[in-house]
Amino acid sequence: MDWNEGSRRSFLKGLGAAGALAVTAAHSEALPQPAFPAEAQAASPIQAKMAATRAERMKWWHEAKFGMFIHWGLYSVIGQHEWAKEVEGVPLAQYELLAKHFTPKPNAAREWARLAKRAGQKYMVMTTKHHEGFCHWDSKLTDYTSAKQGPGRDLVREFVDAARAEGLRVGFYYSLMDWHHPDGAACKTDEAARKRFVAYTHGLIRELLTNYGKIDVLWYDVDWPLSAAGWESERMNEMVFELQPGIIVNNRNGLEGDFSTPEQNVEAAPEGRAWESCMTLNDSWGFNRGDDSWKSPKTIVGNLANCARNGGNYLLNIGPKPDGSIPEETVSVLEAVGKWLETNGKAIYATDRGSFGWNSNANYTRRGNTLFIHQQYWPGKSPAAEWVPFFGPEAVIAIGGLQAKAKSARLLKTGQPVAFTQDEFALRLTGLPVVAPDQPATVIEVECDGNPVIDHDAKRPLWPRLKVGIS
Repeated sequence: MDWNEGSRRSFLKGLGAAGALAVTAAHSEALPQPAFPAEAQAASPIQAKMAATRAERMKWWHEAKFGMFIHWGLYSVIGQHEWAKEVEGVPLAQYELLAKHFTPKPNAAREWARLAKRAGQKYMVMTTKHHEGFCHWDSKLTDYTSAKQGPGRDLVREFVDAARAEGLRVGFYYSLMDWHHPDGAACKTDEAARKRFVAYTHGLIRELLTNYGKIDVLWYDVDWPLSAAGWESERMNEMVFELQPGIIVNNRNGLEGDFSTPEQNVEAAPEGRAWESCMTLNDSWGFNRGDDSWKSPKTIVGNLANCARNGGNYLLNIGPKPDGSIPEETVSVLEAVGKWLETNGKAIYATDRGSFGWNSNANYTRRGNTLFIHQQYWPGKSPAAEWVPFFGPEAVIAIGGLQAKAKSARLLKTGQPVAFTQDEFALRLTGLPVVAPDQPATVIEVECDGNPVIDHDAKRPLWPRLKVGIS
């Protein structure tokens, strides 16, 4: 079986509750996250408190739009995906040996932060503890840590310092599931084990949110094998907000949290609900030396625009090598995206959720009454222009169904004004260069007299049509 994210998700849907730990443990992170009814927001004091402060806490996050996810751990030494221990059935005693051979170079996180800055990303989220149970900080609750094993130092501290040095917001990923702790699976059926493991989990989270100054994001993952009640997630979040009043948290500890987390796809939450698509740059979260399925800059820019058009964020993952260095393909793609954002960031950052119809050649984002047309496939000179005057002798872009009236238009890349005409059916941008002015997408900024809704269906019944039978 090709164990990629798509096949894993499909397999888990049909598995049921009786599957082996190696597969069932993935249930929470792999399946779509549950919908939370509106009434759940007021179900407890902590939920009400979070709702009351959410707009202020999340303002920076909504403006940021683009973040870097980092999966890095003992699995990086194996170089065969972050689920290698479970997928390959590596005995725990053998897997523990990796901790002695995980010896990253000092301050590797500086390279990550500098790359994130060049890529136009505004925040970073690092795996402080993944499912393997290895802690990247100097915990007082376990010896299975970077400070007491191979690295001999606090890797979370290095990450925090690196992100702050580049002016980036700091996020901690934390896996609730733990393959290493003796109570990590026993807690499902043994109440004494549950109490011990919950105390351990809350203790680790307390350390993370106490020892590193202001933390901006707590990214829970995989609540197997307990429910929110079993994890005592209400009390967990109360502790989190006592320690970090300005933090934002996701929805993967069984509670609603501040934002939803679609994985490996762009899936907008209902309007009014914050959401963030997390996605890999190839097909693996952790470093996988055989995975060459790299997404192109065009794909990344398209995904970023898709998130922004629907009011969401894009958390794009990198998987550093065991020494902390970044694969060359990762650097190449992210630098290309960053170069595009230098010119076109206005069309992504601080944009608003829009109401747009589909377009096979372009995407859309908006900021207030400004429409940004992301032309992914540049039309060039149409051969049909020889017979159909509509297309013109130069490149023409037509947007059907725009409800607002256009006031001005220009190319973001060059600032060049764009001529246009508009009738009740379409906006036609004319006199455009035959060759695309920008790659991997050219953005045209159109100032409108109101919210630039694009609704093809509203206009379609009004289109003139010929009578049947005319030759």
